Amino acid sequence: MKILIIGYSGSGKSTLARRLGEMLNLPVLHLDSVHFFGNWQERTVEEQTELVRRFLSQNPCWVIDGNYSSVATERFETSDLTVFLKLNRFACFFAAWKRYKQNKGRCRADLPCEEKFDKDFRSWVLWKGRTKERTKKMQALLEKTHGKKVVLKNRRQINRFVEEMQTVAPQQNHHNAE
Repeated sequence: MKILIIGYSGSGKSTLARRLGEMLNLPVLHLDSVHFFGNWQERTVEEQTELVRRFLSQNPCWVIDGNYSSVATERFETSDLTVFLKLNRFACFFAAWKRYKQNKGRCRADLPCEEKFDKDFRSWVLWKGRTKERTKKMQALLEKTHGKKVVLKNRRQINRFVEEMQTVAPQQNHHNAE
């Protein structure tokens, strides 16, 4: 199974990817960890694409979270399931703030940079990452994918989705063992 998770900053993409990866026994790639390194330095699109393509070639099944529409675009055409986390801006803002409080001064496994919640990021979560243009781009990403598409708009829907995926887990784990 190949699962893509896209959505707004702070919506829980990395958390959902980690949960599904553990549940379905699939390798997980967080695109933020491909994009950023060191002290918030950014890799070129070419470098990112090479890293993602290497991951894709080494793993016939996977979970990838993140948007980055110009990086390794073949992942959109090969996905079996795409989940769009379309939570409202305030839920995302609160989740990002909570994540900052939990990880202040540390790096997360899904992002190898020291956690921050500065003015630019707060503005991104609330406004800049949700312009009409960005929203259209996110919808276009979803439309570009193959396989099943799921749009989740709140934590309750996310939790229900995870419960439903638990019924897939035994089948997926059996398939992975073969």
